[in-house]
Amino acid sequence: MNIAIAGYGLEGRANLEYFRAKYPDATFTIFDENPHVLDNYSVNEEVLFVGGEGAFDKIQGFDMVVRTAGLLPNKIAQTDKHWSSTREFFAECPVPIIGVTGTKGKGTTCTMTRDILRADGRKVYLVGNIGVPALEVLPRINPNDAVVYELSSFQLCDLDTSPHTAVVVRIEAEHVDIHGDFASYINAKSNITKHQTSDDTVIYYEKNKYSQQIADLSPGHKIPYPDDIEFNEKILKVPGVHYVENAKAAIAAVRDILRDKTSIEKGLSNFRAMPHRLELVRELDGVKYYDDNFSTGFPSLEVAVKALAQNDIVLIAGGKDRGLNNYGDIAQAINNSTVKQVFLIGETAPKIAAKLHIEHKICSTLTEAILKSHQAAKPGDVVLMSPGAASFDMFESFYDRAEQFQKEVKKL
Repeated sequence: MNIAIAGYGLEGRANLEYFRAKYPDATFTIFDENPHVLDNYSVNEEVLFVGGEGAFDKIQGFDMVVRTAGLLPNKIAQTDKHWSSTREFFAECPVPIIGVTGTKGKGTTCTMTRDILRADGRKVYLVGNIGVPALEVLPRINPNDAVVYELSSFQLCDLDTSPHTAVVVRIEAEHVDIHGDFASYINAKSNITKHQTSDDTVIYYEKNKYSQQIADLSPGHKIPYPDDIEFNEKILKVPGVHYVENAKAAIAAVRDILRDKTSIEKGLSNFRAMPHRLELVRELDGVKYYDDNFSTGFPSLEVAVKALAQNDIVLIAGGKDRGLNNYGDIAQAINNSTVKQVFLIGETAPKIAAKLHIEHKICSTLTEAILKSHQAAKPGDVVLMSPGAASFDMFESFYDRAEQFQKEVKKL
């Protein structure tokens, strides 16, 4: 058996380890466009490597092609015998899967779901797009455990099995530049419900037409949120109505399988904001500094300024222009909020600036934006970095952008 491992990042390495154990007599070849991807990761000398630009064009004639999640199938020259860690996991997982997708909020919803199940005394595996390779933990899962799987459009695009419980949070335009158009993005997301049975369940955000559209494809039980789900919102230690909505999705996903209903409040009281999602970095001279660098599109920026509306906000925004945003809508959301001043960076800066009616300045570096925000903020204000745009015009990734923000803020 001849197996291609397409992509050799964190998930690709887990894929190789898993399939080598499953097929010990197979021959493996790693393909990755980064020619140096093996520099810090040694592999058995029997494993072949093809690297550099056009590496995926050289995948031909394999008995199985295992693609990494971020690599769409149409980027691989061989058009048949494709497989993925997601499809393998769904085929082999010994417990019902709670799968969560959407544009923003799926990671938070997954984490809240995990925390509630943990409070209920369950051993929970949180896998997928949130950063833990699914095949890394698959051999350890027992029949009494629980699995929460964060599913991106890339993981869902060729999935032919849907989870027992599907959760569809807000859907907005995202990754259109990769999928080609919004319809293709929605079609990929739809696989979370498309293959469900009448015994399955979908939880959907009823205020979002795309979430409802995907839910309508399921022949299973349909549960809307947020209005039909109640809990004591005061137990959440994070600001913002979006966290309340995510909590309601998590509750709907697990309440029928809980042994103890008090696990809901116990679990949610343990929840903390995920890194770079309205994360409080520090408070200095009465000013709180928030890192919301996971905000890579307008909807996240709008949610962030609403979440902190009890304060005057000094906002740092802007980044890579992917042609996805209506800059008039972005500016209107800022103009109509408690934002009192904006410092803009990146390619989108002049387009947003042209439509702002409040005080603003375009900065050439993130450091400049942070220093000017620090000077503009008064006690009781918050400095919020919520870019509303991708990072790769000025940074290696949004993680890099976030780390630089936190580093500079801590130096103030």
